[in-house]
Amino acid sequence: MASDQKFVDFVLEQLENVGNLSAKKMFGEYGIYADEKIFALISDNKLFIKPTEAGRTFIGEVVEAPPYPGAKPSFLIEDKIEDREWLSELVRVTVKELPMPKPKRKK
Repeated sequence: MASDQKFVDFVLEQLENVGNLSAKKMFGEYGIYADEKIFALISDNKLFIKPTEAGRTFIGEVVEAPPYPGAKPSFLIEDKIEDREWLSELVRVTVKELPMPKPKRKK
């Protein structure tokens, strides 16, 4: 089941002071970026945050699940998705720990 734009917009509206946000459609689902770093996937209208040590420490008891079959597990965010401050802080600590994307080679 593909995610809908309404859910993507809701997630983006929840995030404050996390950088320049964007969502890119990928195979019927969405990748969520902050300052060019992909930090989350939205799949089946569920939010999956890339796992980091800082994120794991911040969350405490994490729920991990793969966003699609064959994918590595990510942090599944369900219960606190409406807690704007908590979610924004999770994204900030996650993005801070993620590396910058590698430059794309020119063809």
